[in-house]
Amino acid sequence: MPEIDTSVPNSARVWNFWLGGKDYYAVDRKAGDAYAAIAPQIRTMARESRKYLVRAVTYAAGDMGVRQFLDIGTGLPTANNTHEVARRIAPRSQIVYVDNDPIVLAHARALLTSTPRGSTNYIDADLHNPEKILNQARTILDFGQPVALMLMGILGHIQDYTEATAIVDRLKDALPSGSLLIHYDGISTNTALVEAQAGYDATGAIPYILRSPDEITAYYDGFDLLDPGIVSCPLWRPKPGSSPQPTDVMGGMGRKP
Repeated sequence: MPEIDTSVPNSARVWNFWLGGKDYYAVDRKAGDAYAAIAPQIRTMARESRKYLVRAVTYAAGDMGVRQFLDIGTGLPTANNTHEVARRIAPRSQIVYVDNDPIVLAHARALLTSTPRGSTNYIDADLHNPEKILNQARTILDFGQPVALMLMGILGHIQDYTEATAIVDRLKDALPSGSLLIHYDGISTNTALVEAQAGYDATGAIPYILRSPDEITAYYDGFDLLDPGIVSCPLWRPKPGSSPQPTDVMGGMGRKP
């Protein structure tokens, strides 16, 4: 396993810090606090994104009947991980996590276990190499049946937008009819968030590119958007009786015809 670099912030660890976890280092806490000092909404964005994941996976496994999940850029395990949410609905769900961060993989292998009826697998791969991801995923998942492709807060790490859309298109092309694209990313419409992100990127960490709502929506080209479309994550199928407030992170779900 590659040595874990604790000299610069790491997005998975900083996100874990914002979520209230404990798997981070001092450099991550410092970067997370500096970011939040400029854009305090980031902590709400992190928590609302996790709640959105729970609702999206619940809907995919329940109403949409999907039993296979390919979660790329999974990040550090917290509460309500994809496999836990899916198996509450469908115990035989098959989950494949993909990441290339050594600390993420170490935690995943220790904590994200399979059950007698459903499997959890891990692929050590980089999103820049979708062919490797697909080749390994095909040995685990049945690509003759619908797959939920999850890209949660990861596409911003692909700095070139043309490359990001090409990667998404390649992954979508490999999916069978009835598959889902489930995704969220931060948006560039809030000046405080843009400033905070620039400060974070200057630390030497892997940059994260905030994109426009139109750029994010374009990832779903060729797929049928499910209601309510691409919206701020708290507004995507909120729990009945709740009063969600929009944040600067957008997501949605699309179905392949």
